[in-house]
Amino acid sequence: MNETQGPTPAGTSRPYRNLSEALRAHRIDTQNHEFITAITDAVGVSSFIDRGRYIEAIRSGGGTPLHIGKTYTNGFAEDEQVTVGATVLRLRPSEGRAPYFYVTHPSEFRPIAEKAPAARAPRKTASTVSAPRPTKTNERDYGTCDVCFMVRNASGGCGCD
Repeated sequence: MNETQGPTPAGTSRPYRNLSEALRAHRIDTQNHEFITAITDAVGVSSFIDRGRYIEAIRSGGGTPLHIGKTYTNGFAEDEQVTVGATVLRLRPSEGRAPYFYVTHPSEFRPIAEKAPAARAPRKTASTVSAPRPTKTNERDYGTCDVCFMVRNASGGCGCD
């Protein structure tokens, strides 16, 4: 969980009006929206700020802000228990933000075949098949004139004829 700390690469940060706006702006998988909403409701978040690579969620009662990335939410304390639905989340130690813990979003647990559907090449129909491209003509060398040193044309003439 290595993540860059601080403001956006341009040195600016902008607040979001709500969580759904922040999730859309960061292009986080829609399958994770409900899960992330449940997390932010459970811990009590008052505002969301764009930090470039992640969304910073400021907690209402103070404390460590959460960092919401495309595949994780980071910033939980070791003894913190976050419940989504009837399940207590399994928190893992953060590599880039010690001593905090993170949770992986549900979209990361989908089978690989569902994550990235194979792109198919469009079928070629009579309307999409184009005429063969013309080939590049070979330029011929007809030599140079011994008198004026101009390149000869196809009939063998030059500028001094």
